Amino acid sequence: MRSVFLLSFIISLQLQSELPAQAPRVYRDRVTPVWLSGNSQFWYRIDLSEGRREFWLVDAEAGTRLPAFDHAQVATQLAKITGMEIAADALPVESLDFRKDKTVLLKGTTAQWVLDRESGSLNPVSAEQSPDSAIQLFLPPRPSQNGGTDVDLEISNALEEPIQVIWISTDGERRSYGTIQPGQTHSQHTYAGHVWLVTSSNGTELGCFEAAPRTAHIVIDQNSVDHVTTRRSRQDRRGASRADRSNSPDGNHHVFVRDHNLWIRPTGPDEKNAAALSDDRAQQLTSDASAEMTFHQSRSRARMMGLRYDMDDAPEDRPDVVWSPNSRFLLAWQTREVPEQFVHYVDSTPREQLQPELRSYPYLKPGASLPDSAPRLFRISDGTEIGIDHSLFPEPWSLEFLRWSADGTKFWLEYNERGHQRLSVLEVNAETGAVRRVVDETSETFIHYSTAGKHELHWLPNEQLLWASERSGWNHLYRYDLNSAAVINAVTTGNWNVRRIEHIDQENQQIWFFAVGILPDQDPYHEHFCRIRFDGSRLLVLTEGDGTHQITWSPDRRYFLDQYSRVDLPPVTELRRAEDGHLCCVLETADASEVLQQRGSLPERFVAKGRDGMTDIWGIIHRPRNFDPTQNYPVVENIYAGPHDHHVPKAFRTSYRHQHQIADAGFIVVQIDGMGTAWRSKEFHDVCFRNLRDAGFPDRIAWIKAAGAKYPWMDLDRVGIYGGSAGGQNAMAALLWHSDFYDAAVADCGCHDNRMDKIWWNEQWMGYPVGDWYVTNSNRENAALLKGQLMLIVGELDRNVDPATTFQVARKLIEAGKEFEFVVIPGAGHGAAETPWGSAKRLHFLVESLSAGS
Repeated sequence: MRSVFLLSFIISLQLQSELPAQAPRVYRDRVTPVWLSGNSQFWYRIDLSEGRREFWLVDAEAGTRLPAFDHAQVATQLAKITGMEIAADALPVESLDFRKDKTVLLKGTTAQWVLDRESGSLNPVSAEQSPDSAIQLFLPPRPSQNGGTDVDLEISNALEEPIQVIWISTDGERRSYGTIQPGQTHSQHTYAGHVWLVTSSNGTELGCFEAAPRTAHIVIDQNSVDHVTTRRSRQDRRGASRADRSNSPDGNHHVFVRDHNLWIRPTGPDEKNAAALSDDRAQQLTSDASAEMTFHQSRSRARMMGLRYDMDDAPEDRPDVVWSPNSRFLLAWQTREVPEQFVHYVDSTPREQLQPELRSYPYLKPGASLPDSAPRLFRISDGTEIGIDHSLFPEPWSLEFLRWSADGTKFWLEYNERGHQRLSVLEVNAETGAVRRVVDETSETFIHYSTAGKHELHWLPNEQLLWASERSGWNHLYRYDLNSAAVINAVTTGNWNVRRIEHIDQENQQIWFFAVGILPDQDPYHEHFCRIRFDGSRLLVLTEGDGTHQITWSPDRRYFLDQYSRVDLPPVTELRRAEDGHLCCVLETADASEVLQQRGSLPERFVAKGRDGMTDIWGIIHRPRNFDPTQNYPVVENIYAGPHDHHVPKAFRTSYRHQHQIADAGFIVVQIDGMGTAWRSKEFHDVCFRNLRDAGFPDRIAWIKAAGAKYPWMDLDRVGIYGGSAGGQNAMAALLWHSDFYDAAVADCGCHDNRMDKIWWNEQWMGYPVGDWYVTNSNRENAALLKGQLMLIVGELDRNVDPATTFQVARKLIEAGKEFEFVVIPGAGHGAAETPWGSAKRLHFLVESLSAGS
């Protein structure tokens, strides 16, 4: 038996090693436009296999896409100039600069040429004539900023020595992305706002640059290195931040905390450091504070609930306050602190020492007492407190400040009631402290506040508010009148969802947004770009291709590049007119022949009816690389049923990592979005409420049976399942409640009892207070129901899901006399099954349990 185990395990490791060392490339899948003056034309470069490339010039108004110049003619002239053989599709040109004098500058890594667009003549540019490098390097390095759009860079080394390219993470960490030899160019996908450091081969910092939406080509030459500049940090440039809120807008007062109470002192016009002033002019505003009820700016909530485990405390004298814009009122937050709760774990193999190390991180779990903050309002002229009526926010999960009115007479708060069945916008009268509801959203199940797109709040002109709600059964936008607290109109309606807002044009009263399910003949998860007026009129779907869409704007927003794709359709990039969505021209249709050559097939989209016999359930099928339709293959489902989103891929991808690794071992791998996941109807989503064990299994099983009926090579007598995190909880649940269908499961880092996991995620779906349904849904409490073959995997250092939950369910299985495999990976964190050892163990288990290849 031992030899069989070792042989099988070695085979599984070999299967991993046989995977292609490099992912196949897709060509013509990225268009990075460089817009010319006037914003009606742009050029772009396409990189092809074996170093080939093309340059295209697009005229949006004319709807034309033409070669940017005669590539063959330029190649001929370059051959004469350089004395080298140069192919028309392999020009030594990196980027272009179209000029007003009807010439275009062709930029190479070490040389440049000027092309006369009328005569076609090409002339070299001397070093003295060469314009300064377009890139301005800066030092010192600073952290990257998230949230930017995709950027595809070409980084060329025009120095005489190798350079290192290093990404600076948002935490300031440095990660090398390789070495660029002299005269070579490195392709790099990044995001606008990301900072890259360039160093010499010995580590000397040469300079940094920040990726920007219009950046296409970066040349690191001696000129850019010689002219590196010193750039201030974002903190220096953006001026006042939350840390500076203690000073009044008019500069006349400074508030601070002493012994947990709130104090205020006047400041003179010539006094620059208010915090250093003497105390003889200070006035105490409160006297009822304590360490448990403090005006100090608390960070415990961020640590325990926001997963910012290592966040430092604010300075002792820093209050949590917001001034009115006219400096007449001060809104202060008094926080009821609770003892910080911790998850403790042992690092058995710490890098710094031989002996094990006990570690901890702050972490709240469902049902725990919360640190909460109550608003206190003060009139500055006499230091008196204006009492605020708390009756409309009795039990907050959160109570967030939104904004002051321009005249400083009122402010707004957002109240999210614990249990997430009420979400309100509250208006507070600063003169009287009276509170009224402006928006009051309620639900008998849950309000999906935790995902962008489902929680939208935007201020509009004329005392109006834009608000997202699922009250109709679908996620739509509503316009409110702040004065009357009435709905003016539903901005969007229909059996589809607003996915996210891209832009609000207040001047023209238009909203640009992405929608899902808006085209009934397409996959309901496909994202399409749309526009509508504030009053709900003139809805226009601006994209049409059968796929999920992403857009890139022209600088003046008159045109946009629309790229769409599916898992079975490589990207298609089009140019469209923003006014009406008119198709100007098709730019590129991606070439994925390398993917097809390597894989043999792309994932297949498959749709079948769910548990009710009416609702379409969407998923995809992965075949083995060497698929043989005459063979029978066991089926393995890769599950993740987290209700915060849908999870089956929609856009084209070149790699599916573990799905392909497992498929290539002789399986059919499927991915399905069942009921209980997001972005269908509210009814579809509500299946998960206090019912995470459901995980859409009745829909998944119906889908797999429908696929098996169509494809006889799917062996439904051998069905396995695997997943991680929430998917780990789901995978084990399959063998507790659906063992008549699933035979084997691998559960990685699962949340096997929702009382053991992070508070925000679990109370969002399971509710508050913690009731019997937490027990009903618990793998731990129902471990004795296990039938089938189970492998549990956990990383010893998991800081996302408490690893103790896996140990607890393991003990329950032992107590119930159940056979299972238990894999603990030292030094691994969340997602331990994706480590080389973990994935090999998972693959071996599935091969053995389901007799793959037999």
